[in-house]
Amino acid sequence: MTTVANNSGKKLLAIIRHSPYGDSLARTSIETALAASAFDQAVCLLFLGDGVLQLMPDQEPGALGSRNLGRLLASLPLYDIESVYVDAQAVSRYQVKLENTPVSAVPLQPPEMVELLREHDLLLGF
Repeated sequence: MTTVANNSGKKLLAIIRHSPYGDSLARTSIETALAASAFDQAVCLLFLGDGVLQLMPDQEPGALGSRNLGRLLASLPLYDIESVYVDAQAVSRYQVKLENTPVSAVPLQPPEMVELLREHDLLLGF
């Protein structure tokens, strides 16, 4: 597992645990990661638990008065956020098909997630 570092050598891992449309935290977490990257912070994302639901394709949140998070997630590479990881157990539980998600993500088992946490200097949880 490799992660990138910014000019200062600090690595930020944004840990996203909230489902996509229950409140504003899902969108806020992605927007915060984009903002950090825009300021030359090296950012990686880890979707845990209910957070993997943000990766479900073909979401139609219009009836809830929300915008589709898939489009926001698809913009991650434009901000140089290319290291995206997911909780493999949650992916299995929710039957998320990673080949259909709006952004490419690497599934991790719990020991690998622990290692990912250790590799980062800054952890930001949502």
